Amino acid sequence: MMEDKHFGAIKICDGTTPQFSQCEGTARSCAPAFQNALLPAGLRQKDQTTKAPTGPFKREELLDHLEKQAKEFKDREDLVPYTGEKRGKIWVPKQKPMDPVLETVTLEPELEEALANASDAELCDIAAILGMHTLMSNQQYYQALGSSSIVNKEGLNSVIKPTQYKPVPDEEPNSTDVEETLDRIKKNDPDLEEVNLNNIRNIPIPTLKEYAEALKENSYVKKFSIVGTRSNDPVAFALAEMLKVNKVLKTLNVESNFISGAGILRLVEALPHNTSLVELKIDNQSQPLGNKVEMEIVSMLEKNATLLKFGYHFTQQGPRLRASNAMMNNNDLVRKRRLADLTGPIIPKCRSGV
Repeated sequence: MMEDKHFGAIKICDGTTPQFSQCEGTARSCAPAFQNALLPAGLRQKDQTTKAPTGPFKREELLDHLEKQAKEFKDREDLVPYTGEKRGKIWVPKQKPMDPVLETVTLEPELEEALANASDAELCDIAAILGMHTLMSNQQYYQALGSSSIVNKEGLNSVIKPTQYKPVPDEEPNSTDVEETLDRIKKNDPDLEEVNLNNIRNIPIPTLKEYAEALKENSYVKKFSIVGTRSNDPVAFALAEMLKVNKVLKTLNVESNFISGAGILRLVEALPHNTSLVELKIDNQSQPLGNKVEMEIVSMLEKNATLLKFGYHFTQQGPRLRASNAMMNNNDLVRKRRLADLTGPIIPKCRSGV
């Protein structure tokens, strides 16, 4: 191999090797069967120029010429010459205004001198005496507790006690006499308009069914509530039969019991036969009713025109919206009848207000 006199490259063939039979003797014009990947891309391709070299290539002279040309070329002047002068306003931190109350507070010279020369232990003693130990940081607090030079540590260990709230007494148990109230319902007592058996858990199921049977013939009881009495489906079935006959009862509350979906559905199915009930509460039973029961309940509510309040939280948005619209329509119907001075029972075909 030898150095090319024109390009300063290294010959990779001399024209005598068989696989370089077409080589002309230089690296630029050589067309080998395989190309050397170590050569630059400009040397791996065939030279297609016809111009003859102007002279030998001198690298050092070219670098000297470029350096000389760079030194002779003047730099472009800045639009705004740099003079090192500082411009703009000098930033001055704002001083926080002093509290006028604190400015008026003056201590005796002896106290000011004592506080200025007091050590950390003495300041902790003063803070504990004044009850201001909460203004210390955690590090100062624990250092004060571990220090042996602090005399008064009782103030540091004091705990702020919360406000003592007055205990709320439990609700008094229901004092309703079950047997006496049942007897008054059977005797159709005109002074008995509300029956509240809430949270009386020892009422037998046959007794609750007797209440339902007695309400069939009663003409004065307007509110009947058996919340939390462990009522079940047989009680709900008896109340449903009572609703088909009773024409006076306005409010029925059976929340927080053990009534299943079948018992609730029986109660709702009895509403079309009743024209006096305006409020029915069935929420918070021991087991969920299910989507099918909720859809059937909504269908029955849409056919009823007397019920104004229905106490149950639907799990699905569709039945919840339909039930709300049904109650809204019933309340609007009552308003229309009141404006028209209509009296008498409301039946489903009276939704138009006439």
